[in-house]
Amino acid sequence: MDVVVVGAGIAGLSCARALTEGGARVRVVERGRVVGGRLASKRFEGRYADIGAAYFVADDPAFTAQVTSWESRGLARPWTDTFRVHPGGESSTGPMRWAASGGLRSLAVDLAQGLDVRLETPLAEVPEDADAVVLAMPGPQAVRLGPPPAIVAAAEAQAWQPVIAAVLTYPARAWDEFHGAFVNDHSVLATICDDGDRRGDGAPVLVAHSTPALAAQHLDDPGAAGPILAGAVGELFGLAEQPQVHVHRWTYAQPGSADAPYAVDGRVWLCGDAFGRPRVQTAWLSGRAVAQALLG
Repeated sequence: MDVVVVGAGIAGLSCARALTEGGARVRVVERGRVVGGRLASKRFEGRYADIGAAYFVADDPAFTAQVTSWESRGLARPWTDTFRVHPGGESSTGPMRWAASGGLRSLAVDLAQGLDVRLETPLAEVPEDADAVVLAMPGPQAVRLGPPPAIVAAAEAQAWQPVIAAVLTYPARAWDEFHGAFVNDHSVLATICDDGDRRGDGAPVLVAHSTPALAAQHLDDPGAAGPILAGAVGELFGLAEQPQVHVHRWTYAQPGSADAPYAVDGRVWLCGDAFGRPRVQTAWLSGRAVAQALLG
């Protein structure tokens, strides 16, 4: 069986890995320069900062086994089960959040090892030269490839919100210790993570994620959102120093949830983190579910 997986995020790589282990011939096609999708880390001044997913949670047995493998090889580590909640600054305990010392994208790089991954390969339509095609991407992007009707319907049923991530590099650490923070009822900020704490190197770097409303206002000029986010973080934490600011726009960042693990129409499949609770684990499981169905 020949399969083309379009998209080298965690859903696509999980699918391709399971298919390859099951004996299928698989090639992964990715329009970007690197693997990872929203499991993204970017280098600033010699250091990677996580600019996509802030962390991941593992409570499914299959994904937990994958995480255990990453942990045993030093790729992933338990980070924290405690976030601050603003306003108020109280601590809130939840599930263990996992991080990666090499940046979360390093986990996607690990999944891609040994796979036939073709980077910087944009497509204009669904490939015809395969027994099956897996579109591992947000629905609005899948629609652009002209998939069959059931895939279009599933894609158009997805609801997505944008986010702008701001990497804020300060001269020194000048905030009270915290891991991450949820910011409620704020016009600008949604979450803030201490990237030095998350990565374990103590770097004076915070990563702020905007509200969807702010991102929607600045999709055409995301750089303009950087000073706004930096100012809001400085005000929240009482920081006098001005940081260096780098921003990244995620047009399709936060999907709504759905019950099915994937959508299929004939030989074309659609998977990703929109199929379930919007989490890294969901994307991994969705890609794996497509692979199991194809192999089954």
